[in-house]
Amino acid sequence: MSKITAFFTELMRKYLPDPFVFAILLTLLTMVLAFAVESRPINLVVQDWGKGFWSLLAFTTQMAVILVMGYVLAAAPVVDRFLNRIAGMVHTPRGAIIMATVVGCVGSYLNWGFGLVIGGIMAKKLALRVKGVHYPLIIASAYTGFTMYSLGLSATIPVLISTKGHSFEKQMGIIPLSETIFSPHILLTALAVLIVLPLINAAMHPKAGEKVTEISAELAGNEESKGPSAANLLGDEKTFAGRLNNSRILSWLIGLTGMAFVAMHFMQNGSLDLNMINFFILFLGILLLGTPMKYVEKVNEGVKTIGGIILQFPFYAGIMAIMHASGLVESIAHVFVSFSTAYTLPLWGLVSSFFINFFAPSGGGHWVLQGPFMIEAAKTLGASQAHTAMSVMLGNGWNDLVQPFWILPALALSKLKLKDIMGYTVVSMFVVGAIYIGSSLFWP
Repeated sequence: MSKITAFFTELMRKYLPDPFVFAILLTLLTMVLAFAVESRPINLVVQDWGKGFWSLLAFTTQMAVILVMGYVLAAAPVVDRFLNRIAGMVHTPRGAIIMATVVGCVGSYLNWGFGLVIGGIMAKKLALRVKGVHYPLIIASAYTGFTMYSLGLSATIPVLISTKGHSFEKQMGIIPLSETIFSPHILLTALAVLIVLPLINAAMHPKAGEKVTEISAELAGNEESKGPSAANLLGDEKTFAGRLNNSRILSWLIGLTGMAFVAMHFMQNGSLDLNMINFFILFLGILLLGTPMKYVEKVNEGVKTIGGIILQFPFYAGIMAIMHASGLVESIAHVFVSFSTAYTLPLWGLVSSFFINFFAPSGGGHWVLQGPFMIEAAKTLGASQAHTAMSVMLGNGWNDLVQPFWILPALALSKLKLKDIMGYTVVSMFVVGAIYIGSSLFWP
């Protein structure tokens, strides 16, 4: 295991560029493929890219909000105390790796934005408490738990196709969650990942005598605590304005109002979409933080973790626009579907989804591109629509382990570089891939 890990770590150190550079290179590669493979005139390719560049601003904002609100929830006092209690129970480096992975897995299973953040926070706590922990590995381990999002409560594609009125309802109908993420098969797959992934990550920890990079004072990152708090910036707490800024009553009134709306929404059979998830975690955060200014403080901290996503997602929106207009997605999917049967379609859907996710690292956007082709293929071959849709979702979650875009919040929290942690996530990607491939082949 040490030799395998060392190989991939050194490979990433030498050849892996910054995530933003990766996005630029991927943009240029997509343009070349659209021209060379699909014979799309280069002037039209450039127009497709420019027109699509800002097409997902609303979705970009939704993603930014869910990540910031996830940070606020993870940093809430009650959650922070819970994490400290768990961290205090861990005393060995491998135990720390296992715990960071489990927290990342469970958090991502509950909500992908929450999981991306809470895993990194837990990893830093453990790195500070447990002597001898290899810091790049524990950050990477916490991030690998993000793959559980594709099996969990916020898995985009299953949630979408279970919602009345979704984009492809006429083609495939409504697929209940009981046939996707809550099916016994997917629950067992999630359990397999939860058991195997922490053990694999722990096995990658340097052995006695091998080089270990522990967290330093600089990497610990205490800049937020050095600056003035939001309350101090807004004046004396004894003033009327100060009392309003730090009023628990105001937080409770607006927080409970938000919770009342959520309750009424679901009592009226409202759907669980991204806006509703954001609404819920925003007002839950207000309740947990206690006062308006404490909430503002944590939001300001959380915003620092999403700069890369705000910068890069328009580039991926442009890439997706090129792929849609040129037909590249259909071509990639057709290569795999052309030799599929009803039994093997989900397997090749999983593999094609893995490759497409490099260009479209968003579950919703990914499904818009690949979904129509997979739905028609399932109809033609007589394959299960639920199984086929989940294979696309699992391919998305599998590729996220090596897609630099979603690692950005972990890098911002840890102050590490992509090349520091990607070698470890590549190893985890092979193991998780074996589980997902087995799941696709042995779906009952």
